[in-house]
Amino acid sequence: GVMPTGAGKSLTYQIPARTLGGTTLVVSPLVALMKDQVDAMGRIGLRAAFLNSSLSADERRERVAALRRGELELVYAAPEGIEASVGAALEGTRLALIAVDEAHCISHWGHDFRPAYPNLAGLKARFGAPVLALTATATPEVMRDIAVQLGMRDPLVVRGSFFRPNL
Repeated sequence: GVMPTGAGKSLTYQIPARTLGGTTLVVSPLVALMKDQVDAMGRIGLRAAFLNSSLSADERRERVAALRRGELELVYAAPEGIEASVGAALEGTRLALIAVDEAHCISHWGHDFRPAYPNLAGLKARFGAPVLALTATATPEVMRDIAVQLGMRDPLVVRGSFFRPNL
């Protein structure tokens, strides 16, 4: 999905998080964005948490325990976390969906910004869940590269309008 900021990319995984059962993993690069999303989900009644470096050891243990008990509909983590302890915490969890936010970072030009993004290529095979790739900006070449990097075969591509009459 390639849509401008504020166009509703988050709805593509928030609604399925409620309807699919299991847990939806959202890979997000920014701690502040994770917190904002989790706070917003709590306000509308979705059970969500983030697992990142801002947590104390006790908070992390509590959230991992909730995840393993199947109590979380959404869990947010950074790509570096998937490589480390979050990936281990997700083992054995029923993931219904994986959403890679800011997916342009997985493309060949994004590696310098977040080197862990290219390592997300095996998510579908590792966890057995469908994968969404979401970004606000991607050329056709970057869109093809994202699909290749994530192992997508003939993905549905949704590209929203970037026309904004107020700008």
